Formats: sequence, C-alpha cells, structure tokens
Amino acid sequence: MTRGIDQTFERRLAGLVNSREQGVLNGGRKGIEKESLRVTPEGRLAQTMHPQALGSTLTNEHITTDYSEALIELVTPTFKESWELLQFLCDLHQFVYRHIGDELLWATSMPTDIKNDAEIPIARFGRSNIGQMKEVYRLGLGHRYGRMMQAISGVHFNYSFPEHFWPVLAELHKTKDDQAFRSDRYFALLRNYRRYGWLILYLFGNSPCVSDSFITNLGREHTLKRFTRDTWYEPYATSLRMSDLGYRNKNQATVNISVNNIDDYVRDLSRLITVPSAEYQRIGVKVDGKYKQLNANLLQIENEYYSFIRPKRVVRSGERPTQALKRAGVEYVEVRALDVSAFDPVGVNQHKLRFLEAFLALCVLKESAPIDSKDDDILDGNHVLVAHRGRELGLSLNRNGRALSMSEWSLELLDSMQGICELLDNNDKQKPYAAALEIQRAKVINVALTPSARTLVEMSSNDQSFTEFALHTSISHKAYFLDLYPPNEHRLNEFKAEAEASLRRRDEIEAADKINFDEFLVRYFASNDAA
Repeated sequence: MTRGIDQTFERRLAGLVNSREQGVLNGGRKGIEKESLRVTPEGRLAQTMHPQALGSTLTNEHITTDYSEALIELVTPTFKESWELLQFLCDLHQFVYRHIGDELLWATSMPTDIKNDAEIPIARFGRSNIGQMKEVYRLGLGHRYGRMMQAISGVHFNYSFPEHFWPVLAELHKTKDDQAFRSDRYFALLRNYRRYGWLILYLFGNSPCVSDSFITNLGREHTLKRFTRDTWYEPYATSLRMSDLGYRNKNQATVNISVNNIDDYVRDLSRLITVPSAEYQRIGVKVDGKYKQLNANLLQIENEYYSFIRPKRVVRSGERPTQALKRAGVEYVEVRALDVSAFDPVGVNQHKLRFLEAFLALCVLKESAPIDSKDDDILDGNHVLVAHRGRELGLSLNRNGRALSMSEWSLELLDSMQGICELLDNNDKQKPYAAALEIQRAKVINVALTPSARTLVEMSSNDQSFTEFALHTSISHKAYFLDLYPPNEHRLNEFKAEAEASLRRRDEIEAADKINFDEFLVRYFASNDAA
C-alpha cells in the first residue's frame, strides 16, 4: 500500500541511490551513554560511594555518574559498526560488575523504591573547582525539580553521519559542503525528530508503570491506575519517563528553544541561562555559606534543558555547549528519548541501534519546514500523548492540524524507511537493517510486541510488583555478565588502566586550582557571557 509521498524526500533518496559513492550512508559514528542505578541485593538504592576501582567520576572517559552517586553512567567511544559498540558496552558492564561487590545495576529506567529525596545521594566529583561546580549544579536540580525525577535512568544515542555522505547530500541540495550546510541539515533533522520522534516512544518505550514510592515522592497530580501491588500504571502507556511525570515536567513547560537554525537555538538557550527566575531566586544561591544552586536563572547551565534530542559538538576545556556550537557548528546529535530496555542486559540491542540510524537518515532527508511556537505545542502534545496512551487502539495524533491514526502514520514512516534500509544494507545478504525495520513494523501491527506491553504482561503473569520485576531482571542481568566466558581480559585491563589514570588526572586538576570556588564561578560565567 502506498501512503503519503514526500516528493522531495523521494528525490533525495533516489539521488543517494544513484550516487557514485558506494555505501553512502554506511560508517556513521555511533556511541551510547547508558545510566543505571546501583542498588543493594534487596533492591534498595545503594548508599555507598562510587567505587574507587572504577576511577574518578570527574575524569574517567568511560565510567562516571550522572545525578546521583548511585547513578552510574557508562560511556562508549563512537564506532562505525553497532556490534562493536555493543561489545564495548558489554565489556564495560563486566568490568563494573567486578568492582561493585554484591550490588546490582537496576534494569529499568524508572527507579527502585526510594523513601524520600534524602535517600538519593548527590554525585561527588572531588575537591577541584570544576568538581564542586558539578556537585552544586546537581544540588540545584534537586531544589528545582526534586531528586526523584533525577533518579530516572535512560540511554542516549550519539550519532554523526559519515564524512562521505555530506558531499553527496550537498550536491543534491545544489550547494557546497561546508560546516554551515551540515549544521543546517542537522537542524532539519532536529525539527523532523520533533515531528516524528513519538514513534521512538511507541517502539522502544519501556516505562509503563512506576512504584508507589515514585508517585508519593514526586508529589505531582497524576491519572495513573493501580496495577499490581505497590505499582501504578497507565493502561496504554509506553514511556512514563518521557511524559509529564518524568522529564516533560511543568517547570520547563514554558521553555521554548527554537531549532529552526543554529543562531536561534544558541540565542534562546543563552537567554535562558542569563535570565533570572523569581521562583529560583526564592531558593537562594549561597545560603548560610553553602551553595544551593549555581545561580537563580531559568537554567543554571545549558545541560539543564531537557529535550528529546540535542545538537552537539565536542567541547574544549572550559567551553560551554553553546560556545562550541557557535565556534564550529553541529558535529553530531544526541537522541535522549530512549528508555533502558529491561529485556537487554546492556539496556539496548542491535536492532534498535540499526533502526535509529535509519530513522535519523529519514529525518535528515525529509523536507523540514521551520517550526513556530504553535507548531511546537502540537508536536510536544503528540509526544506526551504517545508516552501516556501510545498503545491505545485507534489513537489519533495531530498532523498539520488534522487528526491522523497513529498506526497509519507509523506505517507511512516505516514505508519511507525501506529504501534507506536497503542503502544501509549495501548488498549485505543478511539485510540487517531491513530486518530491524520489519521487527518495528511488527510492533505497529501487533501492539503486544512492544516492550511496554511485554513488561506489563510479564509482571501480571508472574504476579510481580514493578520493583519485584525490576529486581528479578537486575539479578538475571548480573548473572549474565558474570557468567560470560571468556571475558575480554585485554579490554578489562584497559579499563583498569583508564580508571587508575583518571584518579591521577583528578589529583592534577585539584592541585592546579589557584583560586577559590566563589571566584571560579564568577570567572566561569563572566567569560562565557563575554564570548
């Protein structure tokens, strides 16, 4: 069946197919950042410090923490092949499990039972000024949004298109391949992700329920229903993590950042980190000699802005994300809407990575008109609706002011990806990208195949609460990693060496500080204001 046709997209796809560049879409750089709470064997949040054997959270390239001292973040380098990325991530898990004793890595995005905010320890980064800044920033997040929200875990997918793709795309656009063009196309991708990214929540969302303690401590109104004991859920939810109970919270409901071009994006984000907030001024910045937040602005720093996807460039020492973008443009995108997959020990699988790669190619190739504030509200509404009700039979979304069946729109997008997957398969007889696409198509046709549906069925079948399900899964994942044989001893030794070297780098940074923290902050914000 032929659904809606985007003729501009079809021309661009045909241009890629007919180009002289073999494997025009192959070789894009892929990386993962995966968060996991450390918990006790009973499923309580770990109160122990980040193990020293894992290195310094400030300077270790691969193992750090996110918001909490108990929230480990594993960071891979970028790879051209997804299997290499997953092998590295698997090796990282093995290394971590060798150094956390009887503790577990929580297998789901939504947190374990936590009594109150005080039970969530803020991440520590050492005595250096930059380490203190990271800690105070997290204190500020806790005061602004509550620590419970910050205990939610996720998977971030970092992606950049291969170098040989850009000259071909520029020729199709009848322009030169330079950084301005690349940034422009990455922003086109960002706009289309806002249009179509709800599909990612449907296909991969795996947080349809939460524990009692999450709802109690979050302190927000909700429409959840009782599921199993100690568990609340939305009957058709896909990703409560990405709903208004998670990161789409009321505090940032009025925060609008334009993705129409890099200048508008930097302008809007820069404004938010310089404009004071009356609400946050009431919290105070330095109270009784102790910092409660970095400042009282709408955002303390750029990273406080929660979004489904971000334009990124590797920053230089002391540089802010907006400065890096102004200096050299967009280098890659960070997809932040992925729940941790309880059905995959490393939290993600190869079919998902291949689909995401093809989906981002779809977003960069399709026509992408500017988005105004009215459009923004509609597009955000589609994401929130799918997060809460994505598996509801007959659900309709708003496309250009008209209601359209979510399943029909989904299949239309998947049909458009067929040619992209054929390009990515590049004569591979196994057709792995086409296979990944068909797995997702099956989820649209049969909602029971979605991770969120599978989670609820498993809990119901085993008469498990959310916490019991997640704990059982976490225990099985630990056994999986500890039983893997033979381990990659060469890589594990590399991780050990990096951990030891990171401790030395942290000590060097601390020793190099010549000013106090107050002056450091003044200089940091002043230098960035002047940039």
